[in-house]
Formats: sequence, structure tokens, C-alpha cells
Amino acid sequence: MNQAVGYIAVSTVVLATAFIGFYGLRISRTTSDFFVASRTVRPWWNASAIGGEYLSAASFLGIAGLILLSGQDALWFPIGYTAGYLMLLLFVAAPLRRSGAYTVPDFVGARVESASARRVTSLLVIVVGCLYIVPQLHGAALTVSISTGLPAWVGAVAVAAVVCLVVVTGGMRSITFVQAFQFWLKLTAIAVPVVFLLIVVAREGMTGAELGAQLGDGLLGGTETASAYRTVSLLVALLFGTLGLPHVLVRFYTNPDGASARRTTLIVLGLLAVFYVFPTVLGFLGRAFMPELAASGQADAVVLLLPGVLAPGLLGELLTALLIAGGFAAFLSTTSGLVVSLAGVISQELFGGSVRGFRWAAVLASLVPLTVALLSGSSAIAGAVGLVFAFTASTICPALLLGIWWRGLTAQGAIAGMLTGAALCGGAMMLGPALAPLLAGAAPFAGELLAQPAAWTVPLAFGVTIAVSLATASGRPLSVSRVLARLHTPERQRQLPGA
Repeated sequence: MNQAVGYIAVSTVVLATAFIGFYGLRISRTTSDFFVASRTVRPWWNASAIGGEYLSAASFLGIAGLILLSGQDALWFPIGYTAGYLMLLLFVAAPLRRSGAYTVPDFVGARVESASARRVTSLLVIVVGCLYIVPQLHGAALTVSISTGLPAWVGAVAVAAVVCLVVVTGGMRSITFVQAFQFWLKLTAIAVPVVFLLIVVAREGMTGAELGAQLGDGLLGGTETASAYRTVSLLVALLFGTLGLPHVLVRFYTNPDGASARRTTLIVLGLLAVFYVFPTVLGFLGRAFMPELAASGQADAVVLLLPGVLAPGLLGELLTALLIAGGFAAFLSTTSGLVVSLAGVISQELFGGSVRGFRWAAVLASLVPLTVALLSGSSAIAGAVGLVFAFTASTICPALLLGIWWRGLTAQGAIAGMLTGAALCGGAMMLGPALAPLLAGAAPFAGELLAQPAAWTVPLAFGVTIAVSLATASGRPLSVSRVLARLHTPERQRQLPGA
């Protein structure tokens, strides 16, 4: 790979991100600007920003890499990522916006009238955010290493530094501009190479039927079909995990009202459906034309390496430059959203919720995951993010979903459910890799339970939340009827005389 191409692509994205972020500084003045962009972001703009932060390293590099490794079984990832937003549309988007909260801990604490529940939620949001940022930094390290030849750590440090600088200077308003730009950059950067690579393959003399047959063989051949349990557990993690992602949820607070939040979510569904077509096709092409990457442990690099193999020369270099730019935009935009959401929580818990406190919190939210990323080895990016979804689905999701739709939730129930989910899912995530070799022959299904824990940890977390809430019904907040009415009554109806 021409290293000059890598330098140019990465530098261009970094400079564009910094320029747009500094533009947002001109209009970021108040606390509301930094936390929720003063709740003035319109649906199309917000949907683009959500697409920018949601389409992470797992989407841009990891989906194609998993298809290269697992074939048809990996198709559940893009399906689950997209379907999770349908769950958001149906159950969370509008009520969460109507709550008037700044952060997820704000909502949980106000809903059950408990400072303890708020603190537990804050801790879990910080854990989830850090776990999610680390794969983004690993993806940046991989991209910089392949595209420029520089040490891998340079990519992780560059992303953390740029994100920290932009968040500290402009907060949510700056990040909204940055993420909206980066979504359309990512979509262009992955769509254009796919179109050209398909044209190149077709010009090689392969007919449409022959191409389809080869891609089909690549997709289906040589894979060990995943068990029904693993598939179901993965879908549970992706569907319910999306409902608890702090960097996604905080974006709904930036909409003017609940109706705008619903429209935003509907637009996001369309944008995600279009985007995921392209990494899926790249995965098919990689499995058909570069299967050796699966054995070499470089499956996540297939997106970056494929153009040089199928279209050597100037065309391949230009397409590679686009993909490098899109990949780096993915790391920057997702990390930006996570740092903003973490900074909001840390600022309110430790620094009094001021703009100055927000800035110090952003520095902490950047440095801690960077340290973890530099000290840990990179694994399959999409698989690592999938485990984060499982953890979120087992912890934040039950309290959030039941807080919106069930009046019986109590502070004790919310805390018990979150801690149960954290202990069970977190324990499975830590013990799974260590016990996998021991369980592979003796108890393979037990290994699957640890490798994909969501199918049992999510129901148990919901069950504990409900059971403890019923046992502590006397602690149900007196304001529950008023709060639920606020969550489920459209703003226009609340403004009618006598409403």
C-alpha cells in the first residue's frame, strides 16, 4: 500500500474534523450548548449525527471482517444493529426526549427519585462508554498501522487527542456538526469503492451469474454454522443493547420535542439500512477473493486491503484512500459521541455540571480508554462491540425500559437489576476467554453461554428488577403518575387549554 495515500487520507479527515469542531465553538457558550446543543437539533441533522456516531469501527471494518470469518452467520450483526433502532423508535425515543433529562442517569434518578440509583447508573454508563471506546481506538491503530506504516499506537493516540480537543472546545454542539459531516463521508467512502470494485470484477470477464455464484460460495462455503443459541443471544444483545447505549440516547435530548425524536429515529433506520449494504458486499468480496486473511488474523483489514488486490494501480490507491478516510471518520465520530456522553455524566457527578467541569470530564473520558487500549491487545472489532451491547442490554436497558413503561419500578428494583446484570454479564465476559479452552471439549454449550451471555443475563436482569420492585412496592415514588404522564403525553397535547 502506498503510504503517502494513508498519510493524506488520515490528515484530511483529522483537519476537517478539527475545522468543523472549532466552527461549533463559535456558537457554544451555555451549559445547555455543551450538554444537549440547547435542544435545537432538527431531525435530518440529528439523524445524520446519530448515523455518524453509531456507525463505528464495528460497522465500517468489523462487519466485513466477520463475514470473511463466519460467512452467513455474520449477517445477523447488520440486521441486529439496524433493528435495534426500530426498538428505539417504538419504545424509547419520544418518551426519553419528553423527560427533559440531560443524561441517562438524570432520567433514572428522577424516575425513581433516588440518588443511589442515579450513581449506579452513572457508574455503568462510564463502564459501557469506556468498553465501547476501546474497540474504536483499536480500529484506529489497525488503520494507521496498515495505511501509513507508523506504529499502531499512533492511531489510537491521534483519535483520542483529536476527539478530546473538539469536545473540550465545543461540546455537543460542535460534535453534532462533526458527526453529521462524518456520516456522509463514511457513506460515500464505502459506497464508491464498492461500486467501482463490482465494476472491476465484472470487467474481468465474469458474468453476473458467475459473480453471484462465487460470492455465494464465499459466503456459504467453509463455515461452521453458528448454533441457534448463539444467534438468538446475539440478537437479544443487539436489540436490547441499542436501547441502553449512552452516546445514542443522549442525542435524543438534543431534539426540540418528542415528535422530532421519533422522526429522527425513523430517518436513522433508513440511513443505517442503506449503509450496511456496502460493508456486507465488501465482506462477500473479501471471502471470495481474499480468504487467506481469515487464517492470518487480519480479517478486520479486508476493507482496507481489498481495493489494492482487485484494482491494483491508481484506481486501487484512490479507493483505498477513500476507505481509510471513512474508517478514520468512523473512529472519530463514535469516540466523539461516547466522550460527550461520558463527559456529561462525569461532569454532573464529580464537577457540579458546569462547562469547566464538562471540559475536565472530557479529558478524563478520553485518557482512561486510551490507556486501556494501549495496554490491551486488539481482538475482532465487531465481536468486541457485540459484547458491549450484551453488557448494556443486561444493565442500563432494563431500568430504562421499565422506567418508561412500568409504573411499578422502584429504586431498589432498578439498582438490583442493574447490579445483577453487571455481575452476571461482566463475569461471563471476563471468565469466557479464560475458560473457553477448558470447556471446548467437555462442555461446549457452557462455553457458548459464556461467549454470548445476553440470552440469559438480560431476562435475569429484567426478572430481578421486577421481582425486587414488587417486593419493595411501598417505595414506589409518589410522583410516578405525573412522571409517566409527562413521558407519554405529546407536547402539543400538553399545551392545549385544560390539558
